[in-house]
Amino acid sequence: MRLFAYRVLGMKQGRRNRMEGGGRCRRLSQIEIGDYNSFTQGCWLWPEDTPSDVVRIKVGNYNYFNRNLMIDACGMVEIGNENMFGPDIYITDSDHEILQGTPSHRLPMRKGRVKIGNGCWIGAGVIILKNVELGDGCVVGAGAVVTKSFPANTVVAGIPARALDGK
Repeated sequence: MRLFAYRVLGMKQGRRNRMEGGGRCRRLSQIEIGDYNSFTQGCWLWPEDTPSDVVRIKVGNYNYFNRNLMIDACGMVEIGNENMFGPDIYITDSDHEILQGTPSHRLPMRKGRVKIGNGCWIGAGVIILKNVELGDGCVVGAGAVVTKSFPANTVVAGIPARALDGK
């Protein structure tokens, strides 16, 4: 029912998506969702709160998002197909300018992008920051803070996240 209302209010979405209670979306015209995605309780899709015809959050097909996901997009967050996201995940494509003596809320956002490929597995409690691209098949260990990009089929973990060599 919630997704039907979002569609009527301007969200672009495909077939057979599911969104459980407790989540929120804003600026619906800036969100595009493919087919067969599942958003469990407490998922927030949060594009920049300014009028725009630009899609800022784009989600492919057959993704599973566990509870308490937040996608915070001022530039662009793009998620491919067949990914799994654990609980308590934060994804952002921007941060605040920093100028000594000026509160950060008075400074403009530095916008970037985040791109997550296909078939990735993002563990519980992961934070993915701006200008990160994860190639197809990446695995991100629980609690990691991803601050840089990784190529396809890389397993990463830690703060900041780094590639694990398998040893």
